[in-house]
Amino acid sequence: MRVDRLLREAAARLADAGSPTPRLDAEVLLGHVLGRERSWLYTWNDHCVEGFARARFAALIAARAAGEPVAYLTGEREFWGLALGTQAATLIPRPDTECLVETALALMPATPRRILDLGTGSGAIALALASERPAWRVVGVDRIAEAVALASANARRLGIANAEFGISDWFSALAGRRFELIVANPPYLAADDPHLECGDVRFEPRSALVAGDDGLADLRYLVEAAHDYLTANGWLLLEHGMAQGEAVREALHRAGYVDVATRADLAGLSRVSLGRRDG
Repeated sequence: MRVDRLLREAAARLADAGSPTPRLDAEVLLGHVLGRERSWLYTWNDHCVEGFARARFAALIAARAAGEPVAYLTGEREFWGLALGTQAATLIPRPDTECLVETALALMPATPRRILDLGTGSGAIALALASERPAWRVVGVDRIAEAVALASANARRLGIANAEFGISDWFSALAGRRFELIVANPPYLAADDPHLECGDVRFEPRSALVAGDDGLADLRYLVEAAHDYLTANGWLLLEHGMAQGEAVREALHRAGYVDVATRADLAGLSRVSLGRRDG
């Protein structure tokens, strides 16, 4: 079957299944099967796809129609211009999190600094920072061994040598270490949040999404615990939900941080709150 017809029929099926981006999903999946860029699909739209490739594409479309994330089906998602490997043990990197990267880069000079990324997952935040600041030494930790292996593999494949990854349940393996900057995108959804039953989130690990205390438990823990792992005047940056900025700022103030603020993402929603250790 020709590429154009294959895409048209696949997009129609995905639209019927409720995909918010049916044509894009179909193009990404067919490009993945054929090992081609999406632009190739338009240039060679009369190319015939048959045999194993057509069967593989049909299987991927069926899986996507059932709701499985494109990033898990292809094993890849772009973040900060980096092609990152993905797997079901980690969250899918999202554009919202680039707000955290932008804020960190704006805060710190490009001179040598020690940076910590807590709950690193695929390594998206750590690798974005390391790629932009070769003089920084970035450490990413996660309590899930599969996540640490994935982040390490992403670093090797991308040739980013100033990032390292290890297993740690938050700060458990970091005794005695200090950092000029600590960043985290912790779980911040409440257990009854309706977003958990929507889209790609349905397939992502709940342990990386849900926290107690209406989604604030891990955020509040990190505010308290990070103080002992920051250098004097070191910064803590936390991604959170759009309605949690006030609660996180209050926690930062109570813990003695100064220069407390919240930054908005590209959609204008509160996304990252930060504070500086005072001395």
